[in-house]
Amino acid sequence: MIKTSLCDLLGIDYPILQGGMAWVSTAKLAAAVSEAGGLGIIGSGHNDAKWVKEQISQIRKVTVKPFGVNVMMMSPHLEQVMQVIMEEKVPVITTGAGNPAKYIPQLKEVGTKVIPVIASVALAQRLEKAGVDAVVAEGMESGGHIGELTTMALVPQVVDAVKIPVIAAGGIADGRGLVAALALGAMGVQIGTRFMCATECEIHDNIKKMIIKAKDRDTAVSGRTTGHPVRALKNKLTKEYDELEKRCAPVEEFEKLGVGRLKAAMIDGDSEFGTVACGQIAGMIKEIKPARDIIKDILTKAVETMQALGVKRC
Repeated sequence: MIKTSLCDLLGIDYPILQGGMAWVSTAKLAAAVSEAGGLGIIGSGHNDAKWVKEQISQIRKVTVKPFGVNVMMMSPHLEQVMQVIMEEKVPVITTGAGNPAKYIPQLKEVGTKVIPVIASVALAQRLEKAGVDAVVAEGMESGGHIGELTTMALVPQVVDAVKIPVIAAGGIADGRGLVAALALGAMGVQIGTRFMCATECEIHDNIKKMIIKAKDRDTAVSGRTTGHPVRALKNKLTKEYDELEKRCAPVEEFEKLGVGRLKAAMIDGDSEFGTVACGQIAGMIKEIKPARDIIKDILTKAVETMQALGVKRC
């Protein structure tokens, strides 16, 4: 129903990428999104190369459609994970928390498309010169590690600054968000939080229920004083972070408090003392449903929105 140049670049039906969230975006979820016409992305997080290879094997048993792997450039297993991605000739990688420039020539050799997540115009321009295929311009409405600019402010500035496709992320959960992103000049969207409540998402039910109960002001940003702010749903852990910030605690205390907290939430279901990384659109999510239905809903609402605005379908 809606197609842009991004679809041709990545070989997908619809300009919708599923965010590669650590401990959330497993092969099962990514395969479901790819099968539904978007681009499913495995979130490698800080997992080792063996885990990544197993996830790639699993997704290829389920779908022949394009998929991606998200790579955290600060991962202790970075070199080995990159080697697996190149050996497996993964169609797409998205990257975060660092600059993937040194790996781009090798990735290009095996046909992998490289799409970094960026939070500033300067980084987008630098990576365009390095040869990336597109960028994800992610606003601070998103969950997990965030930048300083909102999606509404960031996306059009990045679009004006680079010639490669721009994908909008942060604060997008439905078709209205997709239409808004296209209006800002983006060629597609990356959606994370909404897919956390996909049937195929393997996070703990406690966390899915917490997201569904969330209201518009239920996320908090912690760790601003460390220079690495993180957005998550409010709980007892975010209150502890607040206390650390009030007394200007050293970075080491934040790091110690944060060890293992994301896994504790997503895998073990600790909704009180786990990091429930989640975007501001959590308050828009009211039900759990298959990824295919989520994508269908997004596209249907996008078309309805364009029609209501008097815009012809793409």
